[in-house]
Amino acid sequence: MSILVNRDTKVIFQGITGSFGSRHARGCIEYGTQVVGGIVPGRGGETFNPELPGKAGVPIYDTVAEAVRATGADVTCIFVPPPFAADAICEAVDAKVPLVVCITEGIPVLDMVRARRYVDAHSSLLLGPNCPGIITPGETKIGIMPGAIHKPGRIGVVSRSGTLTYEAVGQLTALGIGQSTCIGIGGDPVNGLSFIDVLSRFNDDPDTDGVIMIGEIGGTAEEAAADWIRANMKKPVAGFIAGATAPPGKRMGHAGAIIAGGKGTAAAKQAALREAGVQIAPTPGDMAATLKSMLK
Repeated sequence: MSILVNRDTKVIFQGITGSFGSRHARGCIEYGTQVVGGIVPGRGGETFNPELPGKAGVPIYDTVAEAVRATGADVTCIFVPPPFAADAICEAVDAKVPLVVCITEGIPVLDMVRARRYVDAHSSLLLGPNCPGIITPGETKIGIMPGAIHKPGRIGVVSRSGTLTYEAVGQLTALGIGQSTCIGIGGDPVNGLSFIDVLSRFNDDPDTDGVIMIGEIGGTAEEAAADWIRANMKKPVAGFIAGATAPPGKRMGHAGAIIAGGKGTAAAKQAALREAGVQIAPTPGDMAATLKSMLK
């Protein structure tokens, strides 16, 4: 079993003909994802050719609503440039796409405040922006993750960092431990699905036995997750917090990874998670081994 996506998920790509959109749509198709359509305004009726043996062309539509009506898509994956990406999110929400995955990095914060408010007023879920996407290994890949390192199994991974997601997955696979679903929630200050949203789904999933949770400095999402874990989580969680050596006021990597006003430090996040029963990996290289030590 998995959470949010599986082999039956039908995916459309907003921005499928751009340099990044086409490259990663092709990678998803090659992995086995059901990519059923693309959206490029003004190019409806054309076909995106993935140029892969045995893989048919993907029809292009002018709008998300047209694509959903024609294909029954469950998920959209957004590779629209930053100035237009928030509008692309809202267009997908208007079309009632159940899960909106926004890969785009660099969306203006005020644009995302407005888009997040719009998402909250409707029934769609938003993953991202500035995230690597989501993968249920062996079934479907939606985003930019390197599919080859994943292995089907029973460990969930949720992370603010794309690169550290891949590191955790690579370690798990090297130990022979497969993953149920791996999700990058993104590192922007305003985003969609939170640690708690994902952890609650892993907690309810009968085929997920444990979770690796990867946070970073900045914000209070990890502390909120710690409170939730303490009160609700019934499965082992191993954690890692990136940015322990970052000086105050220095943004490290993601737009949201900044210690400000004395809040959001790695030490505070680690302490909160430890108090909730999460075992903290001492280094990035110990994430999978830490989780393995917690499994029965």
